[in-house]
Amino acid sequence: MKIHLTSVFVDDQAKALTFYTEVLGFVKKHDVPLGETDRWLTVASPEEPGGTELLLEPLGHPAARTYRDALVADGIPLAQFAVDDVTSEHERLTGLGVRFVQAPLEMGPVTTAVFDDTCGNLIQIASQAQ
Repeated sequence: MKIHLTSVFVDDQAKALTFYTEVLGFVKKHDVPLGETDRWLTVASPEEPGGTELLLEPLGHPAARTYRDALVADGIPLAQFAVDDVTSEHERLTGLGVRFVQAPLEMGPVTTAVFDDTCGNLIQIASQAQ
């Protein structure tokens, strides 16, 4: 068994696709129309294009909005992405205008930082000391 797909709930799929591809550097994997406005829209890491996909899921269900908004209000990231060096990635993303709500923080062998994905979510990046 392996993880194939996970989701983040987004307010605007087009805006999310731009952020996740042009800013974060993911690549679009699937883009299939679903009804009049929604899409089955996934991205993947360019380092593992056949790996786990991230579904940029439309925020249609009221429970999803309540859940996501409660996480943001409490400062809890919805997802975590691994990076080689949190400090370098923090500097790169800050230079691209990404707003961080937690600067790089070392916690033993792990360093984390948390940013706003512009689509309603907090996302954590993490790296482990080698």
